[in-house]
Amino acid sequence: MRVVLTGGGTGGHIYPALAVAREVSRQYPQAAFLYIGSKHGLEAQLVPRTEIPFQSVEISGLKRKLSFDNIKTIWKFIRAVADAKRMLREFKPDVVIGTGGYVCGPVVYAAAKLGIPTLIHEQNVVPGLTNKFLSRSVSKIAVSFSESLSFFPQAKTVLTGNPRATEVMHGNAEAGRKFIGVDASKKIVLIFGGSRGARAINEAVLSMVNQLSKFPDTHFVYVTGDIHFEKISASIGEMGNLPGNLSVLPFVHNMPDVLAATHVLVGRAGASTLAEVTALGVPSILIPSPYVTNNHQEKNARGLERAGAAEVIVERDLTGESLLKSLAELLNDQPKWEQMRECSLSLGMPKAATDIVAQLRALASKK
Repeated sequence: MRVVLTGGGTGGHIYPALAVAREVSRQYPQAAFLYIGSKHGLEAQLVPRTEIPFQSVEISGLKRKLSFDNIKTIWKFIRAVADAKRMLREFKPDVVIGTGGYVCGPVVYAAAKLGIPTLIHEQNVVPGLTNKFLSRSVSKIAVSFSESLSFFPQAKTVLTGNPRATEVMHGNAEAGRKFIGVDASKKIVLIFGGSRGARAINEAVLSMVNQLSKFPDTHFVYVTGDIHFEKISASIGEMGNLPGNLSVLPFVHNMPDVLAATHVLVGRAGASTLAEVTALGVPSILIPSPYVTNNHQEKNARGLERAGAAEVIVERDLTGESLLKSLAELLNDQPKWEQMRECSLSLGMPKAATDIVAQLRALASKK
């Protein structure tokens, strides 16, 4: 099978695409891939670390209000479609999958115009502009949440979940603990603000760092994001000695292993994160980003909250004190933790990547 992957901008669009690629490779060891993204997006950093060839088109997103920049964006889109068609003709894929972000717009659109079977995956409850645009042209649409089904044509839309759910099922808890340097006697709290970090979460954690020693049976893994790491490390250093039960890291590349060992997650409510924690049954304290389109992270998070799988703290209410209080309740109340774990597992869709690959296989067979 020959597969073109596209999607980018943030890890929430890139990691699902890579999860699909890994599942395709598990089922078809001789499969060939090409990833088409933007050279300015995070995908330009992440994809080259894999063995997947990477090519780029130049594209930018539309402004949500009238702007001269939108005229330039339309022109870029036309050129990007032409460039994508050239790349597709050269690679000759059996199928193209787009996982969101404006870069997948011209690539998937070009594939559809060339008659190549296409699938888009929507991670969030409320679809983004690109997937809404592409939904009219693609062969198949896969969604992560049942609430998303009503936004797309019923005849070609299927509920699969997020492929990152399958990815974390291959995580190794023992390897995760070894990476952190913590034995099985300690609970692990993973604090993670997303691929680029989150300032509000960082500020809340900084204000409670000196309280972490109150939890001697728990180890805190604090992932700051690359751009915040030096500043955060310096701030903690100015407070005195680093608590013995705290690890501060800029980024974690073996996240499935670390998540497999995690007792409680504190983080944003990106769709990939929610897919991962529900597949593994990890109780979570979610702080949705208020800076995303359609406030989709809070909508994502509220679904878990209603199901009893997570607690939500909106960013305006986030303080070190409020976060520490929520953590203490979960860490000190085993029955509550177990109930949240069961609720989280009930929402998980661990076969998501497998189901998406089945859709790709069916599309490729009709080519």
